Amino acid sequence: MFLMLMALPVTSSANQPTGTNNVAATKCKGCFCPGNPCQLCRLPPHTDDPIPENEPETCRVIREAVPPASFQPGENEYFANLDKATIQCIRSGDVIPNTRRVPGYPGRVYCKPGLPALGAH
Repeated sequence: MFLMLMALPVTSSANQPTGTNNVAATKCKGCFCPGNPCQLCRLPPHTDDPIPENEPETCRVIREAVPPASFQPGENEYFANLDKATIQCIRSGDVIPNTRRVPGYPGRVYCKPGLPALGAH
């Protein structure tokens, strides 16, 4: 599964820090932009990640299935949690690797929540 993640292309990214001005934010394209326009959530969930008030359902489900932890990449627990979180993400979202380590996005892998199902309330 990890090899599949490495083969996925990054949608788009820019090297803009989170606290940049509006001009820089308007030049940024893709999901890894200031303000988290795609409502990405880190895989696996990390204890340092704030929970937004308008958290997407996909991210909430992932966080409930894989409680946030402070494991670092390379630790056995990290990979076990990454696998569980990835499976949850695939059910209703897209897995996006962060190959450039954009400021404001410290994780290696993120979940982009999918669109709500038609007719869902």
